[in-house]
Amino acid sequence: MSTETAAAAEVVAPPPAGWEEARSRVYAVGLAAALPAVSRPLADADGHTLAEPLTPRTDLPAFPTSSVDGWAVRRDGPWQVVGRVLAGHTPPPLEADGSTVEIATGAMVPEGATAILRIEESTRTADGRVAGTPRPTPEWREPGEEAYAGEELLPAGTPVDPAVLGLAASCGHDTLRVRRRPRAALLVFGDELLTSGPPGAGRVRDALGPSVPAWLRRYGCQVRPADVVGPVADTLPAHVAALRAALADADLVCTTGGTMHGPVDHLHPTLEALGADYVVNTVAVRPGFPMLLARLVDDDGRVRFVAGLPGNPQSAVVALVSLVAPLLAGLQGRPMPVLPQVTLAEPVPGRGDYTHLALVRWDRVAGTAHPVRHVGSAMLRGLAGADGFAVIRPGTSGAAGDGVPVVPLPLTPGERSW
Repeated sequence: MSTETAAAAEVVAPPPAGWEEARSRVYAVGLAAALPAVSRPLADADGHTLAEPLTPRTDLPAFPTSSVDGWAVRRDGPWQVVGRVLAGHTPPPLEADGSTVEIATGAMVPEGATAILRIEESTRTADGRVAGTPRPTPEWREPGEEAYAGEELLPAGTPVDPAVLGLAASCGHDTLRVRRRPRAALLVFGDELLTSGPPGAGRVRDALGPSVPAWLRRYGCQVRPADVVGPVADTLPAHVAALRAALADADLVCTTGGTMHGPVDHLHPTLEALGADYVVNTVAVRPGFPMLLARLVDDDGRVRFVAGLPGNPQSAVVALVSLVAPLLAGLQGRPMPVLPQVTLAEPVPGRGDYTHLALVRWDRVAGTAHPVRHVGSAMLRGLAGADGFAVIRPGTSGAAGDGVPVVPLPLTPGERSW
Protein backbone atom coordinates (compact mmCIF):
# COMPACT_ATOMS: atom_id res chain seq x y z
CA MET A 1 0.00 0.00 0.00
CA SER A 2 1.42 3.42 -0.93
CA THR A 3 1.87 6.19 1.63
CA GLU A 4 -0.92 8.17 -0.01
CA THR A 5 -3.29 5.19 0.06
CA ALA A 6 -2.49 4.45 3.70
CA ALA A 7 -3.08 8.08 4.69
CA ALA A 8 -6.40 8.06 2.88
CA ALA A 9 -7.44 4.86 4.63
CA GLU A 10 -6.73 6.39 8.02
CA VAL A 11 -9.29 9.14 7.56
CA VAL A 12 -12.10 6.96 6.18
CA ALA A 13 -14.82 7.23 8.81
CA PRO A 14 -16.71 4.08 9.87
CA PRO A 15 -20.39 3.89 8.95
CA PRO A 16 -22.51 5.46 11.68
CA ALA A 17 -24.46 3.21 13.99
CA GLY A 18 -28.24 3.34 13.85
CA TRP A 19 -29.70 5.43 16.66
CA GLU A 20 -31.66 2.63 18.33
CA GLU A 21 -28.76 0.21 17.89
CA ALA A 22 -26.35 2.72 19.47
CA ARG A 23 -28.61 3.19 22.50
CA SER A 24 -28.91 -0.56 23.01
CA ARG A 25 -25.16 -1.03 22.64
CA VAL A 26 -24.16 1.61 25.17
CA TYR A 27 -26.80 0.43 27.66
CA ALA A 28 -25.40 -3.10 27.45
CA VAL A 29 -21.80 -2.02 28.12
CA GLY A 30 -22.99 0.19 30.96
CA LEU A 31 -24.93 -2.64 32.56
CA ALA A 32 -21.93 -4.97 32.18
CA ALA A 33 -19.88 -2.40 34.11
CA ALA A 34 -22.58 -1.61 36.70
CA LEU A 35 -21.15 0.25 39.67
CA PRO A 36 -20.62 -1.60 42.96
CA ALA A 37 -23.26 -1.82 45.67
CA VAL A 38 -22.79 0.20 48.84
CA SER A 39 -24.83 0.64 52.02
CA ARG A 40 -26.30 4.08 52.60
CA PRO A 41 -28.41 5.42 55.50
CA LEU A 42 -31.91 6.29 54.40
CA ALA A 43 -31.11 9.98 54.78
CA ASP A 44 -28.33 9.63 52.18
CA ALA A 45 -30.00 7.22 49.74
CA ASP A 46 -32.23 9.61 47.79
CA GLY A 47 -31.34 9.60 44.08
CA HIS A 48 -29.47 6.30 44.25
CA THR A 49 -30.64 3.00 42.76
CA LEU A 50 -31.62 -0.16 44.63
CA ALA A 51 -28.89 -2.79 44.26
CA GLU A 52 -31.12 -5.53 45.68
CA PRO A 53 -34.87 -6.01 46.02
CA LEU A 54 -36.66 -4.14 48.80
CA THR A 55 -38.36 -6.55 51.20
CA PRO A 56 -40.06 -6.00 54.59
CA ARG A 57 -38.29 -7.22 57.71
CA THR A 58 -41.69 -8.07 59.25
CA ASP A 59 -45.24 -8.41 58.07
CA LEU A 60 -46.81 -5.04 57.24
CA PRO A 61 -48.44 -4.22 59.52
CA ALA A 62 -46.52 -6.29 62.02
CA PHE A 63 -49.56 -6.61 64.34
CA PRO A 64 -53.33 -5.94 64.15
CA THR A 65 -53.68 -2.16 63.97
CA SER A 66 -56.79 -0.09 64.58
CA SER A 67 -57.76 2.01 61.57
CA VAL A 68 -60.11 4.29 63.57
CA ASP A 69 -60.48 5.97 66.95
CA GLY A 70 -63.00 4.03 68.97
CA TRP A 71 -63.55 1.06 71.27
CA ALA A 72 -62.03 -2.39 70.98
CA VAL A 73 -64.85 -4.63 72.25
CA ARG A 74 -65.24 -8.28 73.18
CA ARG A 75 -68.47 -9.99 72.21
CA ASP A 76 -71.81 -8.25 72.73
CA GLY A 77 -72.46 -4.98 74.51
CA PRO A 78 -73.05 -2.75 76.28
CA TRP A 79 -69.41 -2.99 77.29
CA GLN A 80 -67.65 -2.16 80.51
CA VAL A 81 -64.60 0.12 79.98
CA VAL A 82 -61.47 -1.55 81.40
CA GLY A 83 -58.70 0.58 79.94
CA ARG A 84 -57.20 2.54 77.09
CA VAL A 85 -54.80 1.60 74.26
CA LEU A 86 -52.62 4.24 72.63
CA ALA A 87 -50.31 3.86 69.65
CA GLY A 88 -46.89 2.59 70.61
CA HIS A 89 -48.05 0.34 73.47
CA THR A 90 -48.72 -3.38 73.82
CA PRO A 91 -52.14 -3.86 75.45
CA PRO A 92 -53.11 -6.73 77.74
CA PRO A 93 -55.68 -9.19 76.33
CA LEU A 94 -59.38 -8.49 76.56
CA GLU A 95 -60.38 -11.54 78.60
CA ALA A 96 -63.94 -10.90 79.75
CA ASP A 97 -66.97 -10.88 77.47
CA GLY A 98 -68.72 -7.50 77.54
CA SER A 99 -65.47 -5.58 78.18
CA THR A 100 -63.87 -2.84 76.07
CA VAL A 101 -60.86 -0.56 75.91
CA GLU A 102 -60.68 2.82 74.29
CA ILE A 103 -58.35 2.58 71.28
CA ALA A 104 -56.59 5.16 69.13
CA THR A 105 -55.95 5.01 65.41
CA GLY A 106 -52.73 3.09 64.78
CA ALA A 107 -52.78 1.34 68.16
CA MET A 108 -52.32 -2.41 68.54
CA VAL A 109 -55.63 -4.27 68.78
CA PRO A 110 -55.68 -6.33 72.01
CA GLU A 111 -55.95 -10.07 71.82
CA GLY A 112 -59.53 -11.18 72.42
CA ALA A 113 -61.15 -8.18 70.73
CA THR A 114 -63.95 -9.19 68.38
CA ALA A 115 -64.77 -5.78 66.86
CA ILE A 116 -64.00 -2.07 66.98
CA LEU A 117 -66.79 0.42 67.48
CA ARG A 118 -66.14 3.87 66.06
CA ILE A 119 -66.08 6.63 68.66
CA GLU A 120 -68.55 8.75 66.68
CA GLU A 121 -70.99 5.84 66.46
CA SER A 122 -70.93 5.04 70.19
CA THR A 123 -73.01 6.24 73.16
CA ARG A 124 -72.69 5.86 76.91
CA THR A 125 -75.32 4.27 79.15
CA ALA A 126 -76.38 5.79 82.45
CA ASP A 127 -74.01 3.50 84.31
CA GLY A 128 -71.05 4.49 82.11
CA ARG A 129 -70.91 1.51 79.79
CA VAL A 130 -70.34 1.87 76.02
CA ALA A 131 -73.20 1.08 73.65
CA GLY A 132 -73.49 0.94 69.89
CA THR A 133 -73.35 -1.34 66.85
CA PRO A 134 -69.95 -2.11 65.32
CA ARG A 135 -69.80 -2.14 61.55
CA PRO A 136 -69.75 -5.60 59.96
CA THR A 137 -66.38 -4.96 58.26
CA PRO A 138 -63.42 -5.17 60.68
CA GLU A 139 -62.06 -1.73 61.55
CA TRP A 140 -58.44 -2.87 61.81
CA ARG A 141 -55.59 -3.80 59.52
CA GLU A 142 -54.53 -7.43 59.69
CA PRO A 143 -50.83 -8.44 59.90
CA GLY A 144 -49.45 -8.83 56.38
CA GLU A 145 -52.34 -6.88 54.83
CA GLU A 146 -49.88 -4.69 52.92
CA ALA A 147 -47.00 -7.16 52.62
CA TYR A 148 -45.51 -10.24 54.19
CA ALA A 149 -42.01 -10.48 55.65
CA GLY A 150 -39.50 -11.19 52.87
CA GLU A 151 -41.94 -10.36 50.04
CA GLU A 152 -40.32 -8.47 47.15
CA LEU A 153 -41.90 -5.02 47.02
CA LEU A 154 -39.54 -3.33 44.57
CA PRO A 155 -36.94 -4.93 42.30
CA ALA A 156 -33.26 -4.11 42.11
CA GLY A 157 -32.78 -1.25 39.65
CA THR A 158 -35.57 0.88 41.14
CA PRO A 159 -34.57 4.55 41.53
CA VAL A 160 -34.76 5.66 45.15
CA ASP A 161 -37.12 8.61 45.63
CA PRO A 162 -39.04 9.95 48.64
CA ALA A 163 -41.79 7.33 48.26
CA VAL A 164 -39.22 4.52 48.23
CA LEU A 165 -37.50 5.98 51.30
CA GLY A 166 -40.80 6.05 53.17
CA LEU A 167 -41.59 2.48 52.18
CA ALA A 168 -38.11 1.32 53.22
CA ALA A 169 -38.53 2.95 56.62
CA SER A 170 -41.94 1.34 57.11
CA CYS A 171 -40.32 -2.01 56.28
CA GLY A 172 -37.89 -1.54 59.17
CA HIS A 173 -34.76 -0.63 57.20
CA ASP A 174 -32.19 1.84 58.52
CA THR A 175 -29.91 1.50 55.48
CA LEU A 176 -30.31 0.48 51.86
CA ARG A 177 -28.01 -1.41 49.50
CA VAL A 178 -27.73 0.88 46.50
CA ARG A 179 -25.49 1.36 43.50
CA ARG A 180 -22.77 3.92 44.00
CA ARG A 181 -23.66 7.05 42.05
CA PRO A 182 -21.55 7.56 38.91
CA ARG A 183 -18.78 10.13 39.17
CA ALA A 184 -18.60 12.32 36.08
CA ALA A 185 -16.30 15.00 34.74
CA LEU A 186 -16.44 17.41 31.80
CA LEU A 187 -13.64 18.60 29.54
CA VAL A 188 -14.47 21.60 27.36
CA PHE A 189 -12.40 21.80 24.17
CA GLY A 190 -12.00 24.88 22.01
CA ASP A 191 -9.66 27.89 22.01
CA GLU A 192 -12.50 29.97 20.58
CA LEU A 193 -14.55 29.77 23.77
CA LEU A 194 -15.09 32.46 26.36
CA THR A 195 -16.01 31.56 29.93
CA SER A 196 -17.37 34.99 30.89
CA GLY A 197 -18.86 38.08 29.29
CA PRO A 198 -20.58 38.48 25.93
CA PRO A 199 -19.30 36.87 22.70
CA GLY A 200 -17.38 38.94 20.18
CA ALA A 201 -14.21 39.34 18.12
CA GLY A 202 -14.53 35.83 16.68
CA ARG A 203 -15.00 34.13 20.05
CA VAL A 204 -18.20 32.59 21.39
CA ARG A 205 -19.41 31.98 24.91
CA ASP A 206 -19.07 28.46 26.28
CA ALA A 207 -22.64 27.27 26.89
CA LEU A 208 -21.83 23.62 27.64
CA GLY A 209 -19.50 24.10 30.59
CA PRO A 210 -22.36 25.44 32.75
CA SER A 211 -25.13 23.20 31.33
CA VAL A 212 -23.70 19.71 30.78
CA PRO A 213 -22.86 19.14 34.49
CA ALA A 214 -26.44 20.11 35.36
CA TRP A 215 -27.80 17.57 32.85
CA LEU A 216 -25.46 14.92 34.25
CA ARG A 217 -26.64 15.57 37.80
CA ARG A 218 -30.24 15.11 36.66
CA TYR A 219 -29.20 11.72 35.29
CA GLY A 220 -27.88 10.75 38.73
CA CYS A 221 -24.18 11.67 38.47
CA GLN A 222 -21.92 13.32 41.01
CA VAL A 223 -20.16 16.29 39.39
CA ARG A 224 -18.05 18.63 41.49
CA PRO A 225 -17.03 22.12 40.31
CA ALA A 226 -13.42 20.89 40.13
CA ASP A 227 -14.54 18.17 37.71
CA VAL A 228 -15.34 20.77 35.01
CA VAL A 229 -12.15 21.73 33.16
CA GLY A 230 -11.63 24.01 30.20
CA PRO A 231 -11.31 25.34 27.73
CA VAL A 232 -8.51 22.83 27.16
CA ALA A 233 -5.84 24.08 24.75
CA ASP A 234 -6.22 22.86 21.18
CA THR A 235 -3.12 20.64 21.21
CA LEU A 236 -2.80 16.89 21.40
CA PRO A 237 -0.56 16.89 24.52
CA ALA A 238 -3.01 19.14 26.37
CA HIS A 239 -5.92 16.87 25.44
CA VAL A 240 -4.08 13.71 26.51
CA ALA A 241 -3.04 15.24 29.83
CA ALA A 242 -6.52 16.60 30.59
CA LEU A 243 -8.31 13.36 29.76
CA ARG A 244 -5.83 11.22 31.68
CA ALA A 245 -6.26 13.43 34.76
CA ALA A 246 -10.07 13.40 34.52
CA LEU A 247 -10.18 9.62 34.20
CA ALA A 248 -8.24 9.17 37.43
CA ASP A 249 -11.42 9.73 39.51
CA ALA A 250 -14.34 9.65 37.08
CA ASP A 251 -16.45 6.77 35.86
CA LEU A 252 -17.52 8.90 32.90
CA VAL A 253 -15.77 11.82 31.24
CA CYS A 254 -17.77 13.91 28.79
CA THR A 255 -15.94 16.08 26.29
CA THR A 256 -17.34 18.85 24.10
CA GLY A 257 -16.15 19.34 20.55
CA GLY A 258 -13.30 17.67 18.70
CA THR A 259 -15.32 14.64 17.61
CA MET A 260 -14.60 15.13 13.89
CA HIS A 261 -11.23 14.95 12.12
CA GLY A 262 -10.41 18.63 11.58
CA PRO A 263 -7.00 20.26 12.12
CA VAL A 264 -7.67 20.94 15.82
CA ASP A 265 -9.92 17.95 16.54
CA HIS A 266 -7.72 15.93 18.85
CA LEU A 267 -10.21 13.63 20.59
CA HIS A 268 -9.69 10.60 18.35
CA PRO A 269 -5.88 10.60 18.59
CA THR A 270 -6.20 11.22 22.34
CA LEU A 271 -8.38 8.14 22.74
CA GLU A 272 -5.90 6.14 20.68
CA ALA A 273 -3.01 7.35 22.85
CA LEU A 274 -4.85 6.24 26.00
CA GLY A 275 -5.74 2.81 24.61
CA ALA A 276 -9.49 3.32 24.44
CA ASP A 277 -11.79 1.23 22.27
CA TYR A 278 -14.93 2.57 20.62
CA VAL A 279 -18.34 1.37 21.72
CA VAL A 280 -19.99 3.75 19.25
CA ASN A 281 -18.20 6.04 16.77
CA THR A 282 -20.77 8.34 15.13
CA VAL A 283 -24.52 7.76 15.10
CA ALA A 284 -26.96 8.11 12.22
CA VAL A 285 -28.96 10.86 13.93
CA ARG A 286 -29.57 14.52 13.14
CA PRO A 287 -28.58 16.77 14.70
CA GLY A 288 -25.48 15.53 16.48
CA PHE A 289 -24.22 12.58 14.42
CA PRO A 290 -20.46 12.95 15.22
CA MET A 291 -21.01 11.72 18.80
CA LEU A 292 -19.06 8.82 20.25
CA LEU A 293 -18.64 6.63 23.29
CA ALA A 294 -15.32 4.96 24.11
CA ARG A 295 -14.32 2.55 26.86
CA LEU A 296 -11.08 2.13 28.77
CA VAL A 297 -10.31 -0.94 30.90
CA ASP A 298 -7.47 -0.81 33.46
CA ASP A 299 -5.25 -3.76 34.26
CA ASP A 300 -7.28 -4.28 37.44
CA GLY A 301 -10.51 -4.48 35.42
CA ARG A 302 -11.82 -1.02 36.29
CA VAL A 303 -13.93 0.30 33.42
CA ARG A 304 -14.32 3.97 32.55
CA PHE A 305 -16.06 5.70 29.69
CA VAL A 306 -15.52 8.78 27.52
CA ALA A 307 -18.54 10.36 25.83
CA GLY A 308 -17.55 12.66 23.00
CA LEU A 309 -20.25 15.31 22.62
CA PRO A 310 -20.30 17.55 19.53
CA GLY A 311 -19.35 21.18 20.10
CA ASN A 312 -22.65 22.63 18.88
CA PRO A 313 -24.83 22.99 21.99
CA GLN A 314 -28.05 21.35 20.79
CA SER A 315 -26.06 18.55 19.17
CA ALA A 316 -24.30 17.98 22.49
CA VAL A 317 -27.66 17.54 24.24
CA VAL A 318 -28.76 15.11 21.53
CA ALA A 319 -25.63 13.10 22.33
CA LEU A 320 -26.49 13.21 26.03
CA VAL A 321 -30.01 11.82 25.56
CA SER A 322 -28.86 9.35 22.89
CA LEU A 323 -25.73 7.82 24.44
CA VAL A 324 -25.09 9.16 27.94
CA ALA A 325 -28.59 8.57 29.34
CA PRO A 326 -28.72 4.84 28.46
CA LEU A 327 -25.10 4.36 29.54
CA LEU A 328 -25.83 5.86 32.96
CA ALA A 329 -28.97 3.75 33.29
CA GLY A 330 -26.80 0.67 32.80
CA LEU A 331 -24.08 1.83 35.18
CA GLN A 332 -26.70 2.39 37.87
CA GLY A 333 -28.32 -1.00 37.28
CA ARG A 334 -31.56 0.58 36.10
CA PRO A 335 -33.74 -0.77 33.28
CA MET A 336 -33.26 0.60 29.79
CA PRO A 337 -35.42 3.73 29.60
CA VAL A 338 -38.72 3.07 27.82
CA LEU A 339 -39.70 5.93 25.53
CA PRO A 340 -43.30 7.14 25.88
CA GLN A 341 -45.47 7.68 22.80
CA VAL A 342 -46.91 11.03 21.78
CA THR A 343 -49.11 12.28 18.96
CA LEU A 344 -47.61 14.92 16.71
CA ALA A 345 -49.71 18.09 16.67
CA GLU A 346 -47.87 19.38 13.57
CA PRO A 347 -45.78 17.83 10.80
CA VAL A 348 -42.08 17.11 11.48
CA PRO A 349 -39.77 16.46 8.51
CA GLY A 350 -37.56 13.40 8.28
CA ARG A 351 -33.80 13.39 7.71
CA GLY A 352 -33.44 10.74 5.01
CA ASP A 353 -31.41 7.77 6.25
CA TYR A 354 -30.85 9.41 9.64
CA THR A 355 -33.08 9.40 12.71
CA HIS A 356 -34.36 12.92 13.35
CA LEU A 357 -34.59 14.04 16.97
CA ALA A 358 -36.91 17.04 16.80
CA LEU A 359 -37.33 19.35 19.78
CA VAL A 360 -40.93 19.49 21.00
CA ARG A 361 -43.07 20.78 23.81
CA TRP A 362 -45.01 17.87 25.26
CA ASP A 363 -48.58 18.36 26.43
CA ARG A 364 -48.85 15.43 28.85
CA VAL A 365 -52.59 15.99 29.39
CA ALA A 366 -53.47 15.78 25.70
CA GLY A 367 -50.58 13.44 24.86
CA THR A 368 -49.48 15.69 22.00
CA ALA A 369 -46.10 17.04 20.94
CA HIS A 370 -45.66 20.50 19.41
CA PRO A 371 -42.47 21.31 17.46
CA VAL A 372 -40.61 24.40 18.62
CA ARG A 373 -38.69 27.02 16.67
CA HIS A 374 -35.01 28.01 16.82
CA VAL A 375 -33.69 24.48 16.64
CA GLY A 376 -30.39 24.85 14.75
CA SER A 377 -27.49 22.75 16.03
CA ALA A 378 -25.81 25.83 17.49
CA MET A 379 -29.00 27.24 19.03
CA LEU A 380 -30.26 26.86 22.58
CA ARG A 381 -33.39 29.02 22.44
CA GLY A 382 -35.58 26.18 21.23
CA LEU A 383 -34.08 23.76 23.75
CA ALA A 384 -34.89 26.13 26.63
CA GLY A 385 -38.57 25.95 25.70
CA ALA A 386 -38.75 22.20 25.00
CA ASP A 387 -39.61 19.11 27.03
CA GLY A 388 -37.96 16.48 24.86
CA PHE A 389 -37.22 15.16 21.39
CA ALA A 390 -39.73 13.52 19.06
CA VAL A 391 -38.13 10.54 17.32
CA ILE A 392 -38.67 10.46 13.55
CA ARG A 393 -37.26 7.18 12.30
CA PRO A 394 -35.04 6.88 9.20
CA GLY A 395 -36.82 6.97 5.87
CA THR A 396 -39.96 8.53 7.34
CA SER A 397 -41.44 11.90 8.14
CA GLY A 398 -43.91 12.79 10.85
CA ALA A 399 -47.41 13.88 9.86
CA ALA A 400 -49.84 15.59 12.20
CA GLY A 401 -51.66 12.84 14.07
CA ASP A 402 -48.82 10.32 13.84
CA GLY A 403 -47.80 8.49 16.99
CA VAL A 404 -44.05 8.65 17.61
CA PRO A 405 -41.69 7.99 20.54
CA VAL A 406 -40.41 10.94 22.55
CA VAL A 407 -37.15 11.21 24.50
CA PRO A 408 -37.97 13.30 27.59
CA LEU A 409 -35.44 15.79 28.87
CA PRO A 410 -34.63 15.22 32.56
CA LEU A 411 -36.39 18.33 33.79
CA THR A 412 -37.12 19.10 37.43
CA PRO A 413 -40.55 18.43 38.98
CA GLY A 414 -43.20 21.05 38.29
CA GLU A 415 -41.85 21.53 34.82
CA ARG A 416 -43.18 24.18 32.47
CA SER A 417 -46.86 24.99 32.34
CA TRP A 418 -48.54 25.04 28.94
